[in-house]
Amino acid sequence: MTDLDYESFWKETLVQLRNDLGEEEFSGWFSDMKYLRAGENSIVIGIPSTFHRDKVKTRYQNVIESKLEEFSGSKFNLELEVIEKKAEKKEKIVTQPVKTEEPAAEKKQKQKEKRDKHPQMRDDYIFERYVKGENNNFAANAAIAISKNPGKAYNPFLIYGGVGLGKTHLMQAIGNFIHENSDNRVICITSENFLNEYLDGLGQNKMNVFKNKYRQTDVLLIDDIQFFTDKPGVQEELFHTFNALLDAKKQLVFTCDRPISELKKFSDRLISRFELGVKADLQPPRYEERCAILKTTAQARGVNIDDEVIDMMSKNISSNVRDLISALNNLIAYTELMGKPINVETAQRHLKNIFNAYRQTNLSMDNIIRVVSEHFRLTPNDLKGKKKSQNVVFARQLAMYIGREMTDYSTTEIGQDFGGKDHTTVMHSIKQIKNKLLTDPTLETTIESLKRSIKEFSAKY
Repeated sequence: MTDLDYESFWKETLVQLRNDLGEEEFSGWFSDMKYLRAGENSIVIGIPSTFHRDKVKTRYQNVIESKLEEFSGSKFNLELEVIEKKAEKKEKIVTQPVKTEEPAAEKKQKQKEKRDKHPQMRDDYIFERYVKGENNNFAANAAIAISKNPGKAYNPFLIYGGVGLGKTHLMQAIGNFIHENSDNRVICITSENFLNEYLDGLGQNKMNVFKNKYRQTDVLLIDDIQFFTDKPGVQEELFHTFNALLDAKKQLVFTCDRPISELKKFSDRLISRFELGVKADLQPPRYEERCAILKTTAQARGVNIDDEVIDMMSKNISSNVRDLISALNNLIAYTELMGKPINVETAQRHLKNIFNAYRQTNLSMDNIIRVVSEHFRLTPNDLKGKKKSQNVVFARQLAMYIGREMTDYSTTEIGQDFGGKDHTTVMHSIKQIKNKLLTDPTLETTIESLKRSIKEFSAKY
């Protein structure tokens, strides 16, 4: 076999790995690898760092060798060779094509053809900048399908989840794609601004203007609909706008910080309309996804960051995407202003306080369960299991209540941490504790004591 044959086997293996692992995990570990050469029974692949090499060996070597054998019919050993960064950088400079000035007439024509940026949306909130992972794969795939065929399927579409998980990014990516690739009219607005326009329409006797604006659009995107809680007037108007657009097969996309069923003082018939469509729950990103997010963001900023720094930040900041990117931007700004390199030492020193803050505030349900179970002399498995003895049920309900009080987790997320229990079970447990608080004056003291213990425990780990 020729060297070209071996390289083709490697390329086929990459295609299969991309399909099996998903874009985010694949790009995080394989996008910087390159075929170098082949030996008698081996294939040598270039990799950017020793850290990267060690991680790939541990996680993927057996899988890669198995796929190479599948494609070639022969058994190969995978050898990973660290590429010197200076040499790689030098090579890129040599092979970089010379830019030529685009003819003025052609440039002007392209600018004319390209649609102007949508005034209500961020132009960096696009699908190319949205890192897909296990936490958001369903939501992202649904969003892409909607953007290509608005109003035809997955309508209405509700994206819900905690703070900073990418709900607004995904919603606006839908809007930007439709705006860029069609003549459809797109309105993207926060629920607060929608409410303000509604009140202005009422106050100035111009409700017909308000209704025409929203009921004649092709795509309506509304962010943070939980803001409409306990506001029956605007809920009524949204209900009629919802019906008008749905009947006309226009696309509706909404975001919310919790499942629609958990919204209090929200119109039952409006909730029933949301239940008609597709709902996507965004979860906090896993380690591999956090690595991919940091790499993608750094590349977009034109900054090279060592894998060791990526690893350290991903392990220390696990709350949400917003916190992760904020820390990265903070580090980049510091190194640019101070003329320092981005390395482990600089990151550790500059982000130390940020890491400590997240360790104290990023409370996990596992920590809450552990502290509560120890307080009642039970085990975490008792709380996560199906035991129904009175002391276990009470401790379980109390842990669920404290979890809802101290974290941004939805009842669905909390239920998953208690052995996959349904969110209605969590809601019932929270209600039971609230009722007990009305009749047992000592329970509040117990809860506050447990909260302090949970914070102290979380700060240590």
